[in-house]
Amino acid sequence: MPGSQPTFERTLADYFRERLHDEGAELNPIPQEDTLWYMGNMLARFGDSDQLFCYDEGELGIRPLAMLYKDAHEANDHRERCLILRQLGDVALFVGALFPESYARRGILKDYFVGMGGGAYGYLSENAHQNRHVFSELASTFTRMLELVARVCSKETQFDAGDILSLYQRWRRNQDPRLEEQLRALGIVVAGDDRIH
Repeated sequence: MPGSQPTFERTLADYFRERLHDEGAELNPIPQEDTLWYMGNMLARFGDSDQLFCYDEGELGIRPLAMLYKDAHEANDHRERCLILRQLGDVALFVGALFPESYARRGILKDYFVGMGGGAYGYLSENAHQNRHVFSELASTFTRMLELVARVCSKETQFDAGDILSLYQRWRRNQDPRLEEQLRALGIVVAGDDRIH
C-alpha cells in the first residue's frame, strides 16, 4: 500500500539485546558487543521453558548446578563437556540474576552462582571451539553480568503502597543494593538509620 509505514517484528532476542545494550552502556568498561549479543540470545532461549526446565526423577524443575557440573565432569567427550558447561554457565547467570531471593531462602547465595557460572565460562574461555572471548568476559565479570541481567529483566510495573512496603521489608532483611536501587527508583530514599525519607 503506497504511503503506509513499514512494520517491523522484533524478536525476544532483539528486545533483550537492546535492553542489554542500553543498560550495559552505563557500565565501565562497557561489555563487548558480542557478549551482549550472546546474553540476549541466552535470555530469549530461556524464554522457552523447555530450554530451562527438565524432568528429573519425575518432577519438572531446573537441574541443580552441582548436577550439571557432575554431568560435565562425567562427559565422554570434549564437545559434550563444553555443551553441558555452557548450559551450566547460562543457567547460573539466569537464575542467579532473576531468582536470588528464592535461592537465598534455601541457603544458596550469590557466591555459589558466581563460582559455578564463572568457573564454567572460564573453562569454555580456554576450551570452546567458538566464542572464547565472550566466555572469557563472562567469566571475568560474572558478578557484573548478574547485576546487568537482573536490571534488564526487572519488572516495570506500577507499585502500590503494599508492594513498596514489601520491597522495603525485604531490603531491611538483607540490605541488598539492588533492592535499595529499586526503592530509590520509586523515589524512596533509605537513610543509614533505616528510616524512609
